[in-house]
Amino acid sequence: MSAKNVDRHNRFRNITVGFRVSPEENEQLNRAVALSGLPKQEYCYRKCLNRDITVTPNPRVFKAMNVHMLSILKELQRLSQGDNPSRELLEDIALITKMLNDMKEERK
Repeated sequence: MSAKNVDRHNRFRNITVGFRVSPEENEQLNRAVALSGLPKQEYCYRKCLNRDITVTPNPRVFKAMNVHMLSILKELQRLSQGDNPSRELLEDIALITKMLNDMKEERK
C-alpha cells in the first residue's frame, strides 16, 4: 500500500468533490485561477469555504494578468463603437482591479 498524501497542514485529503460548469463559467474560472497563482483545487475549495485568496505576485501571475488585460483592452476597443459591456467583462475588470489594489496595499 502506498503512503498517504498529506498537505502542509498534515491533512489527508481523500474525498473527491466534483461539479459541472458551462464553457463560459469554465473560462471565467480558469481566468480567476490563473490570476490567483493558486492551483485550481486550492482556489476552488478556498472560494467554496469563503476563505481569503491572497495573490502573491510572481512572474506567472503577472503574465496571466498581462494576457487578460490585453483581452480586456480588445473588448473595450470593440465596445467603443456603442455596445454595452458584458457581465463577464465587468467581472473580469473588477477581479483585476481588486487584485491590483490588494497588491498595492500589501506593499505599504
